[in-house]
Amino acid sequence: MEQQFVALTGNEAVATAFKQARPHVASAFPITPQTEMMHKFAEFVANGEVDTEMILVESEHSAMSAAVGAESAGARTITATSSAGFALMWEIVYVAASLRLPIVMALVNRALSGNINIHNDHSDSMGGRDSGWIQIYCEDAQEAYDSALMAFRIGEHPDVQLPVMVCYDGFIISHTAESIYTLPDEEAWKFVGPFKPQRRLIDTDKPYTVGPLDLTDYYFEHKIGEIEAHEKALPVIDAVFKEYGALSGREYDVYEGYKLDDAEVAVVVLGSTAGTAKDVVDQMRNDGIKAGLLKLRLFRPFPKDRLVEALEGKKAVGVMDRCASFGGFGGPVFNEIRSALYGVEGAPPVYNWIYGLGGRDCDLDQIGTVFGALDRVAKGEKLEKTVNLLGVRL
Repeated sequence: MEQQFVALTGNEAVATAFKQARPHVASAFPITPQTEMMHKFAEFVANGEVDTEMILVESEHSAMSAAVGAESAGARTITATSSAGFALMWEIVYVAASLRLPIVMALVNRALSGNINIHNDHSDSMGGRDSGWIQIYCEDAQEAYDSALMAFRIGEHPDVQLPVMVCYDGFIISHTAESIYTLPDEEAWKFVGPFKPQRRLIDTDKPYTVGPLDLTDYYFEHKIGEIEAHEKALPVIDAVFKEYGALSGREYDVYEGYKLDDAEVAVVVLGSTAGTAKDVVDQMRNDGIKAGLLKLRLFRPFPKDRLVEALEGKKAVGVMDRCASFGGFGGPVFNEIRSALYGVEGAPPVYNWIYGLGGRDCDLDQIGTVFGALDRVAKGEKLEKTVNLLGVRL
């Protein structure tokens, strides 16, 4: 199969994937840096390249509300947002997952206010990590395109039936043009396939209730369904990744290891920073430090067992969080990794670095500092602080 090799921004790449999935409904409200993604999708609609009902609403809360209504009625539905827009969706984000609606949303990561900042960190999506949505994080435009296509197959699977957010870094990915491969429209459509809703709100032969009052008698039991859906999602995700790899030649897993197998020290990171970190790993190897990288792609459901296996035998692990957990002890990725390793015999010490808030650049030297600290730990030193700040001006 001959794929197209084209230069697209991350936003254009995801809009292209959404077009190829042929959604019935797109609910949209503009917010930087997501806006151009829906602009591009609206262009596809206007040009007749996709038959989608665009619902232009008055707020992000309404965008998610419209998505819930459309998906409940049996329509494949997409939406997108960033930062404060995601925060305004908050109530309905939880509703979408609770109703088991496989909406696909592009979440273009941007810092939350205040103060007002339009640049990238992960404070928006990390705020929704316990909302019940599947979360996929992307390193570049290619991964954003591929993940957006796979999200439909994952969320719509009968064993899953959960909404999926495809997270990619604002401006760094969303507005940067890269040369990527895209599937021909017909091949992408064969992969995604038509939407087969498990139930339809307008099916009068099999009526059901959406959003009822659910008090102490059954609420807990209904939440068990969400928990079990996330447990069932991992094998589905594996199968979708494998099928897409056979089709596209681009293989994915819940994490990507870079020179990780024989590494003595490893850094765990999400998103675009992984690309910079790979260069630092190469530098560290040249300097005699056996460094490795674990780029986490799937944050929800959290692939605990595989991450424990991947980090087994390391002498020190550093987790880089592009999000602060105010009043907590370390960032969200750090807490997940350290909890996963807790009680594991011979588990490595885990340290945390908070970095890049509000779009602060993370360069080679900063990541080199992290690897240097981990190398000292591997040689027997104990760092003064478990949770550290990286790249802050003194």
